[in-house]
Amino acid sequence: MPDFLNDAQRDIQQRAHSLGRRVASLNADTLEAHQIESETRALSKRAGIFFLSQPAEFGGTDATSLEMTIARDALGTCGVSHLPGLFGPAPGLLAQASEQVRNKFLKPYLAGEAKGGFGFTEPSDAGRHTWATYEGDELVINGQKSYVTGGSQADFVNTLVEVEDVGPAMVLIETNIPGVEITRRFGSIDGTHHASFSFTDVRVPREHIIGDAGAGMKRALDQVNAVRMAIAADSVGLCHFVCDHVADHIHRTELSTAAPGTNQAVRVQFGHMRAQAYSARSAVYRTARLVDAGDNAVNEVMTSKILATEALGSLTDVAIQIVGGEALADLHPLASVFRRARATRLAEGSTEVLHGNIARGYLDLQLGRI
Repeated sequence: MPDFLNDAQRDIQQRAHSLGRRVASLNADTLEAHQIESETRALSKRAGIFFLSQPAEFGGTDATSLEMTIARDALGTCGVSHLPGLFGPAPGLLAQASEQVRNKFLKPYLAGEAKGGFGFTEPSDAGRHTWATYEGDELVINGQKSYVTGGSQADFVNTLVEVEDVGPAMVLIETNIPGVEITRRFGSIDGTHHASFSFTDVRVPREHIIGDAGAGMKRALDQVNAVRMAIAADSVGLCHFVCDHVADHIHRTELSTAAPGTNQAVRVQFGHMRAQAYSARSAVYRTARLVDAGDNAVNEVMTSKILATEALGSLTDVAIQIVGGEALADLHPLASVFRRARATRLAEGSTEVLHGNIARGYLDLQLGRI
């Protein structure tokens, strides 16, 4: 478990772990997905975990990066860190929006009553980036987004748009207004749901530009970096969930078939799994402390995301090999983790792309401690 936690941090850890066990006990056979999400949200609010991700000015408890890492890690050890409803949506980009946008969208979003998507990725064959022109007090938007995170059920999409004579800007676009079309809905192997969008002469008030026009790329990348840290924390928790599952399997097998320690090869594999999990967790916690210290930790966050997701993918694969064919069943815990683990290695930047960015950070920008 993490070292050098103070009393308040240990309290978060214990509350999150207790919440994780309660959520894991919800019966998916008798509850619909929306019922599980609603019950999870209610349990999390009672445990005080839901509000960690929200700043104090919006009714939250303004958790630090380390505190969020502790909570996500603890929930991951219970195998539930992926479930919706555990954390209240952070204001994210909306915190920098105009008063008009905040009044209309922020309150229901923070309460979990409205859903937002994040539109960043363009189709590979797009002739130009999604763009906008000014017409009076409105922006007229055209273009496409091929992968809008959470877009399948989104009420609005925070979209990176190239605004004429200004540059890239983040623009809030409601999904039910004329000219907005979902061209494809799709699920990912990790169980999440996304969409492709097209925008044809979509008109939005210029107040829907989030923050200063021209600074949209930085805002988009800041959000991506925060999600990378969350993925890393979830992954180290899941690493220990997988290790615990394999430990239980080894104990059961040795008790029923032979004296403890007979299958030394499996024990060696398990020891390697534990070492990988420890290494990844150490990196993630160190990075969280760097973030809280105010360091430029972009390279460390990318490294933590790589180490945690690659470790999770590797040790889950070994775990399935140890447990055997039963772990390939759709509803087996290891099969579920394997699907999620595979997706994390691509989410918010593939491992290979992040390795390239880390090299650039060191060789060209002289940033980071790596």
